[in-house]
Amino acid sequence: MRLLKDGDFIADHWVLADADWRTLPDTADIIVPFKVLLADWKALRARPGRLGVDFANVERAEALKTFIADLDLVAVVFPSFTDGRGFSLARALRRLGFAGELRATGNVLPDQLAFLIQVGFDAVATSPRFAPETWLKAAGAMSLAYQAAPDRRHVWRARHGGEEPWFEQPHAG
Repeated sequence: MRLLKDGDFIADHWVLADADWRTLPDTADIIVPFKVLLADWKALRARPGRLGVDFANVERAEALKTFIADLDLVAVVFPSFTDGRGFSLARALRRLGFAGELRATGNVLPDQLAFLIQVGFDAVATSPRFAPETWLKAAGAMSLAYQAAPDRRHVWRARHGGEEPWFEQPHAG
């Protein structure tokens, strides 16, 4: 899988580990499953490398609240492209204050890329089912958003010179 971030493919230096994370070099940037994070939290927090968690979309964002300040990456797993719980989870994690890399993994489609970015994802582990050009085209397809999102131009502000919506107008709402 290739990693798409900020509209381009980048090298992925993170290592997906399991309970065997102790066999990896201390300086490695590792992603562990949530159950391993819970079981080995103190030891994981003490290691010098960066720490990420592989987080199933069936979990609640609040389950990471205690760990958010010490996590550098949260990889949200999409088991199916028709399962939208990962979108809600991403927005909830951002609202809880997670400022690290939020990565979509699993079964995601290029058509979903703009919406992934809109809810707070900054990186996507792309599927090899689609050519890299398809992913790059999707990355530049939508520059405006109908819903407010960090780092995205809102349609209203783009059309009206950055002004706030006039909510008394029927079309503004």
